[in-house]
Amino acid sequence: MIRLYHVHKAYGQVPALDDVSFQLPKGEFCYVTGPSGAGKSTLLRLLYGAELPSSGKLLVGGVDASKLNGRQLPFLRRNIGVVFQDFKLIPSRNVHDNVGLALEVLGTDRGQIDRRVRAVLHTVGLRGKEGRLPAALSGGEQQRVAVARAIINDPAIILADEPTGNLDGAMAVEVMEILRAVNLRGTTILIATHDAALMNRFPARRLHFQGGKLVSQ
Repeated sequence: MIRLYHVHKAYGQVPALDDVSFQLPKGEFCYVTGPSGAGKSTLLRLLYGAELPSSGKLLVGGVDASKLNGRQLPFLRRNIGVVFQDFKLIPSRNVHDNVGLALEVLGTDRGQIDRRVRAVLHTVGLRGKEGRLPAALSGGEQQRVAVARAIINDPAIILADEPTGNLDGAMAVEVMEILRAVNLRGTTILIATHDAALMNRFPARRLHFQGGKLVSQ
């Protein structure tokens, strides 16, 4: 599902990723770990096409993400859901519209959007809060909205960058349980985190980065 071959990424003379190679099979649940500045977020940005590698080959769901052009990027992102630490919700849109946005941009019928939004909000425990604005939600609820937005397309892959970093312990566990449940339906999930307690509670393979290098897996 995800394959990297000798991937390098540098910003000027500063290497962010250095000769990274690994494979992530379909349906795996995996962590990307390491200290701040280790390259975790850079890796995820390459995987969803926000940036291109400086060299090397990067295959994501059958798409060569190391050589993306304008036509390929929408196809890549249609098959990837992304969850960010800071939620990235649109403050002027309510829960329903934030979650349905991914379908809206694809031109999906309004009735189908409504049905899918209701179903996915039930999955993340937010039924009845469709009309609320993000500011009226707790941090944990906002992150569950972000997860709902990421999974509404039934993507093959979910990338999560410190998805529990702004949450307290109980809320973090709730978000992880949702991601685990999505994974059990066959979605490949890659989570960048440094939260050792959560990784111990939800054990899985770990890709550990240090100074841009993959030092253990």
